[in-house]
Amino acid sequence: MTRRAPSPTLQPGDTVGILGGGQLGRMLSLAAASLGLRTHIYCPDEDCPASHVSARFTQAAYDDEKALKDFAAAVDVVTYEFENVPVDAVAVLEAAGATVRPGAMALEKAQDRLVEKQFVRSLGVATADFHGVDDLAALEQGLKEVGRPAILKTRRLGYDGKGQTRLTDPDIDLHASFEKAVAYAWAEVGAAPSILEAFVPFEREISIIGARAADGDIRLYDPIENVHASGILKTSTAPARVAPETRAEAEQATVAILKALDYAGVIGVEFFVLPGGAVVVNEMAPRVHNSGHLTADACAVSQFEQHIRAVAGWPLGDPARHSDAVMENLIGDEVGKWRDIVREANAALHLYGKGEARPGRKMGHVTRLTST
Repeated sequence: MTRRAPSPTLQPGDTVGILGGGQLGRMLSLAAASLGLRTHIYCPDEDCPASHVSARFTQAAYDDEKALKDFAAAVDVVTYEFENVPVDAVAVLEAAGATVRPGAMALEKAQDRLVEKQFVRSLGVATADFHGVDDLAALEQGLKEVGRPAILKTRRLGYDGKGQTRLTDPDIDLHASFEKAVAYAWAEVGAAPSILEAFVPFEREISIIGARAADGDIRLYDPIENVHASGILKTSTAPARVAPETRAEAEQATVAILKALDYAGVIGVEFFVLPGGAVVVNEMAPRVHNSGHLTADACAVSQFEQHIRAVAGWPLGDPARHSDAVMENLIGDEVGKWRDIVREANAALHLYGKGEARPGRKMGHVTRLTST
């Protein structure tokens, strides 16, 4: 198949290719459809949620070069809905002539927690203290430098509390010795290359959902306050309870990251707010973000539409809120609450079309609105 030359600006009827077929791809597809754009989902998983609402669906592995090249030829721009898309797959698409937004650099920085922390620090933005860990000896040295309590995380692939464990003084006591506790923690992360991060005594967690257009225009949504349970985001509230100075510091950090990555699309940057109001970056996600789901109901232009606008080369929309909002994730069997939720006033229900309600699995969310 012959690939059309990429256009800097998509027209209604053109196709956005999306790598990944989960709920984020589903919501991106719905947003694209409202703008008159088609989506083509590429995902290894059969019956993925995004395939239910897209114009086309390719089920293929991320290392299937022929399928990737055919996909590149069938779309006008490519984006992704999760940050663990193999960088090699993006390289194949770009070699085939596809325009990929955001570019591969964002994936390379975000896929490795150690690289991500080093990148953020290089911009003069604060993070927790950290130490790279490749073996038991490095973990022991890291604990001497970082101190306790600390969190050991795999450098790659962990999410929603997976691939990480804590090291605290009670943990040391539980295992009867420092050496045994360290060995147990190392086994907990599968003896994989990891990063040890100092625990941050934060007052609250917030996120900034930011967008950068292909022409460099940047728009930011209001700060969102997040609460986690068992490592999984439970609620997101807008506006966040932060001082103007805290908001400004978080926004400046987000803008610095967007510019340094030469980014096109929506990004989610998570922050810890310290006593006194200073912020440190926890992590960044080069995609639409769970905490930004509330923008679909509280703003005229959602994070999903904003991302489609950016990757399509369109002007960005106004991110202002028309309502205050609390988004609650429906996890596992909580999706069974849908019968009650649809009876609530000012509640917007979003279900992801997933078949099995497993523990810890995000099945949907509800956003409850109040006047600003």
